[in-house]
Amino acid sequence: MAGASLSSLHLKSAAIRIRTSSTIVNVASATETQTSSQVQLPRKTRNSRVLVLGGTGRVGGSTAIALSNLCPDLQIIVAGRNREKGAEMLTTLGGNSEFCDVDINNEKSLEAALEDADLVVHAAGPFQQAEKCTVLEAALKTKTAYVDVCDDTAYAFRAKSFHDRAVAANVPAITTGGIYPGVSNVMAAELVRVARSENKGKPERLRFFYYTAGTGGAGPTILATSFLLLGEEVVAFNKGEKIKLRPYSGMLKIDFGKGIGKKDVYLLNLPEVRSTHEVLGVPTVSARFGTAPFFWNWAMEAMTILPAELLRDRSKVQQMVQMFDPVVRAVDEIAGERVSMRVDLDCSGGRNTVSVFSHKRLSVSVGTATSAFVLAVLEGSTKPGVWFPEEVCNRAELFINLNASL
Repeated sequence: MAGASLSSLHLKSAAIRIRTSSTIVNVASATETQTSSQVQLPRKTRNSRVLVLGGTGRVGGSTAIALSNLCPDLQIIVAGRNREKGAEMLTTLGGNSEFCDVDINNEKSLEAALEDADLVVHAAGPFQQAEKCTVLEAALKTKTAYVDVCDDTAYAFRAKSFHDRAVAANVPAITTGGIYPGVSNVMAAELVRVARSENKGKPERLRFFYYTAGTGGAGPTILATSFLLLGEEVVAFNKGEKIKLRPYSGMLKIDFGKGIGKKDVYLLNLPEVRSTHEVLGVPTVSARFGTAPFFWNWAMEAMTILPAELLRDRSKVQQMVQMFDPVVRAVDEIAGERVSMRVDLDCSGGRNTVSVFSHKRLSVSVGTATSAFVLAVLEGSTKPGVWFPEEVCNRAELFINLNASL
């Protein structure tokens, strides 16, 4: 595949290894008692300045902490509009960090911040219904390496359309580089790679299943993202044909293994469906998501009866988030923030492979997952261009590095 090898990505205490059999279940369950390890970057990028947009939020803050733990020599610039939250984050990161007041909707403010950075992490979501890839365009203009945690199909493929411009600007960029999408894409790529290398059947169907308790500790941004996704028709692929389905329909009960168990999951419109269909060449692809407590799934399903125009309006969705946020936070205290990803690949001849990853805290694992893609760029192995995660994976054995702060 084009792109790079995710050489720095490890999954603490468990590798996703594919063996030949009719049914394979690979489970990686990270604990919270693991000791952090550090990654040695090349000398020329060891002291890189990494700008984290949305760095005072849950996802951006988690990414900044993970990068600081993995590579203490990196200079972390926490970008946001709340100086008080920024100062609080700096106390966690230590002396090799600073705060930068950045408005991503202000072109001059954004470009000024990027001029002083070697790489930018765009974690200032939600990405749904965004009309432009403002940060990516500014990154190409300032020749700044780029990673985002986008989870919206339209945005991701709009970003992908800048591939040739990124090549011309000599800028490496990864879009959808979070945990799901992101790590889940790479898990799928490895399942497909091994199936083809062993010549034990042709990959025919790829299914992504995700579970997160409550909001996963990700706060109001993930709530806004969920509401906005409910306003989008689900795009899936069936035997090579694109089909459109109702959001939060098609419920299945999926076993996520020890610590999670069986959970109800529902169809959502997620970018890894189209990207893996096109990049990996699997004819049938879909993605489902579920949460807990169970009544949140009922509420999400009920919200799909609202006018789609309402659910696609970012300002109105933000108003709904403000209304529901206190209740959601209260429930989160009880539900916790466990996360699990399961990727199933069915091949001709009855071969089935399954890869599962689970962790106690989404707010921790998403940041460490994002940092792994950042390191894939800083290591110098990611070529110029805009890449999906599955395009920057070509190892015989996949290791996803989640050992920094897990």
